[in-house]
Amino acid sequence: MMRTKFLRAALAPLLLVSSLPSQAANWVLDPGESVVTFKYSYEGTPYQGEFQNVEATFEIDPMSPGSCVFSVTIPIADIKVDSPEVLDYLLDLEMFDVDRWPTASFKAEKCSLESANKFVAEGSLTIRDQTRPISFPFTLDVETVDGQVAFHMTSEVTIQRLDFGVGQGYWANTATIPNDVVVGVDIYAGQQ
Repeated sequence: MMRTKFLRAALAPLLLVSSLPSQAANWVLDPGESVVTFKYSYEGTPYQGEFQNVEATFEIDPMSPGSCVFSVTIPIADIKVDSPEVLDYLLDLEMFDVDRWPTASFKAEKCSLESANKFVAEGSLTIRDQTRPISFPFTLDVETVDGQVAFHMTSEVTIQRLDFGVGQGYWANTATIPNDVVVGVDIYAGQQ
């Protein structure tokens, strides 16, 4: 009995993958099940915010991931933080300058397989008027959500905010707000 349970547990991911299309398919982020966060600190105290209403499509074949296509749009005005004052600072011209650059985006057209379910997407991240190359490591699991096959993608990547112009004038001071910002991704995507 124990062996049967072990075999079922070991074969379950393979059975899910075998139910996927044999070629790349379009997958769309499920906003109700997905969370994209950012972690930073201010004068040594850690804080976390959330990017809401993120739109993303993925074209990826887990059996041949090299030619993946990612397109992610983040509406900066929809940032969620605990303090209205902090939100005002983040949206202001010395930080995100949301009036001039209302969205950030990530685009990738190449992925590589690192291990069984670990990948790296090579792409570009645009924030404000700055576009920089970025390696986006992620874990991709195939799961069922409400009876449908879904991708569950998780990742954590560190970016340097000053590379993208986020923090000018007083806010360029890394003693108050360090340059490193950690973006966390925990998203589900369903086939389109």
